[in-house]
Amino acid sequence: QVQLVESGGGLVQAGGSLRLSCVASGRTFNRYNVGWFRQAPGKEREFVSSITWSDSTDSADSVKGRFTISRDNAKNTVYLQMNSLKPEDTAVYSCAAAFVYGIYDYWGQGTQVTVSS
Repeated sequence: QVQLVESGGGLVQAGGSLRLSCVASGRTFNRYNVGWFRQAPGKEREFVSSITWSDSTDSADSVKGRFTISRDNAKNTVYLQMNSLKPEDTAVYSCAAAFVYGIYDYWGQGTQVTVSS
């Protein structure tokens, strides 16, 4: 069982930065792949970025070059550094853990990110 708690969201002006954190419980967190997803009002949830247990990363085209995902297994934490934020990045951001890549079994509650123009 893995429990995930996100933090770091907030209100920021366009062009600004935020760093989201996803803290996990569980001793085997370093064996999980972790993804960040977001859902804007009236839209479907979409993939943002992911990192495997071996530190391979992937990101959506819309955030490449602006968002960076990383993990610190000693702290059971995955980070999403978001730079050059745009109003269209406004959404609830959630992290999720997958023991099998792409099959996300555990989800956090989400953190709100609002980017003003």
